[in-house]
Amino acid sequence: MSSTPSDLTGRVVLVTGGTKGIGHTIAEAFLAAGAEVAVCGRNEPEQLPSAADRSAVFLAADVREADQAARVVETVAERFGRLDVAVNNAGGSPDADSATVSPRFVDKIVALNLLAPFYVAQAANARMQQQPAGGVVINIGSVSAHDPQPGTAAYSAAKAGLLMFSKALALEWAPQVRVNHITTGLVRTEAAAAGYGEDGGEAVASLIPMLRMATPTDVANTCLYLASDLASYVTGADIAVHGGGEVPARYTVTRS
Repeated sequence: MSSTPSDLTGRVVLVTGGTKGIGHTIAEAFLAAGAEVAVCGRNEPEQLPSAADRSAVFLAADVREADQAARVVETVAERFGRLDVAVNNAGGSPDADSATVSPRFVDKIVALNLLAPFYVAQAANARMQQQPAGGVVINIGSVSAHDPQPGTAAYSAAKAGLLMFSKALALEWAPQVRVNHITTGLVRTEAAAAGYGEDGGEAVASLIPMLRMATPTDVANTCLYLASDLASYVTGADIAVHGGGEVPARYTVTRS
């Protein structure tokens, strides 16, 4: 196992939605820290996460389906002989008008952002409870769980549920399995760039106390901390990786 708290050599990590965006960076961070990493997604990626001469293992799955989520967990545990960390990163939603959105859309958003993480966590816990060293579940959440925006009702509700899931599971599964939640703010990714405006996000960044949007690496580094021995007493936590949130609207008005 690891020789220092930040060295994850010998650990086995599963990252859902780890083939692109934030999940891809999370997977590469764990690889760089020495872990064996598996990623899953519905479609095989053009390029797997890699670090040095090592790449992640890809498993095709739709984790919104409980049986597929359980199969991914079991496949990883059987292949590597253990599962130490499960990162529930898969999620997201396009904006939608709640007055006209279809029930099918709501079902899919709740399934992806709330049910899928639970299915993966439940299967991971069953394996981790049997391991002498236990394990860690990390759920990637959103500021929308705390502060909803127009067009995100289903997504915000699902992410709020994920936060409470994380806290409840931490109570139930301790001490063998630690469960934590990361509240992410605006993260600058290639896929999200179109939504930041013609200035490339400068106006948006000016509303964040840290005066920049997060990078995927900011989220990945927090995952490394939560998975490491440095966080051995941390469970049920909600760690904010949002640069201080957003400056209140009333303040932006009065200072302009």
